Amino acid sequence: MNIRLYHAKILTMEKDRPVFDGEVWVKDSRIVYVGPQMEQKDKEEVLPRISWDIEMDCKEDLLMPGFKNAHTHSAMTFLRSFADDVPLQQWLNEKVFPYEARLTGEDIYHLTRLAVLEYLTSGITSIFDMYLTPDTTAAACMDTGMRCVLTSGLNDFSSSIEQAEEEYKKWNGADSLISYQLGFHAEYTCSRELLENVAKLAHRYEAPIFTHLAETEREVAECRERYGTTPAVFLDSLGLFEYGGGGFHCVHMTDRDMEVFQRRGLYAVTNPASNLKLASGIAPIAELEKRRIPVAVGTDGPASNNCLDMFREMFLITGLSKIREKDAASVDGAEVLRMATVNGAGVMGLPDADVLAEGKLADLILLDLHQPNMQPVHNIAKNIVYSGSKSNVRMTMINGRIRYRNGEFNIGESPEKIYAECSRIVRRLTGM
Repeated sequence: MNIRLYHAKILTMEKDRPVFDGEVWVKDSRIVYVGPQMEQKDKEEVLPRISWDIEMDCKEDLLMPGFKNAHTHSAMTFLRSFADDVPLQQWLNEKVFPYEARLTGEDIYHLTRLAVLEYLTSGITSIFDMYLTPDTTAAACMDTGMRCVLTSGLNDFSSSIEQAEEEYKKWNGADSLISYQLGFHAEYTCSRELLENVAKLAHRYEAPIFTHLAETEREVAECRERYGTTPAVFLDSLGLFEYGGGGFHCVHMTDRDMEVFQRRGLYAVTNPASNLKLASGIAPIAELEKRRIPVAVGTDGPASNNCLDMFREMFLITGLSKIREKDAASVDGAEVLRMATVNGAGVMGLPDADVLAEGKLADLILLDLHQPNMQPVHNIAKNIVYSGSKSNVRMTMINGRIRYRNGEFNIGESPEKIYAECSRIVRRLTGM
């Protein structure tokens, strides 16, 4: 499909490139032109060679790369507003684990599609998803057109090294929308033997590894009791991070942990709303930035957040850092926007989805600047982070296909059918 988006303000997210007025051309899944508005004489030379399927007047709204949700558990939509307002361990043991045990792969397929609807309304064009049945998560994303990077939630109670390796081989190259990164759930859910085998797998494929890391004080304290050191240092001692990777949450990080991240080139994926709701703490984003450790942004799952909203995450990152550091200059809003786009593509292994440029994937969004919360436009990047909301998302395009536009979805299924199926699943699982 050939799509021309014109009369737009364009934020490419390329380093040091300011916002400009222009247009973007998309051919199939790729961007073929990003630049100034074409003069009539230039159009006459170029346009006859292109047959446009869609020409959209953006009316001076903003085109930019889509947000990258760098940590989520999509199918946990079934626990939204069901597992709330209780301490973390009670939340896990009474509200999450017992009901997750009843899920089928087909349930996860339908529940993931519900999450995709919300991702699209939030301008999210790719997700880094860790959940119980990667195959049905992948199927849901392919059917709805969502770009998804899968990662294993391998632990002592589910999956296996053999299954993770098979998934890694299966989903890297099987479909243009799906890829796979090696991972495991967390240090505290994996035996040392299992972690050593994960390290062997990483070495076999020279692949990065991803895991929940330093999310709570209890997690860090119990790791010290078991192994005499923190999770990051322990995992690195097993050789898990020799080919890179990263940690999800990274709230309770020591100097030694950060040295591991610097030395191994690891990413820290912050999840501020989830960390607040579960009282896990505030991540040291300013210190990570100071040490040039790349930070990306995730919502976490819809049971621990409960909202799959990147605008809220961005505001919380900078707002919480200012409180933590007692410094209103801590963590610049423009850098947070980079975390939610360019850095997210980096941690997910999507180098062609980071910025708007010729040859890059056509994963982009259109934000409405003609709403009160976006006026006046002193600084577009700061407006997005400090005052932007999901209501500003006019369009979400993934892989050159418009999947959401002006409140309407194009995912091959009506939202009402998805809602109805998910409601049936929830009634069966919870009896409510």
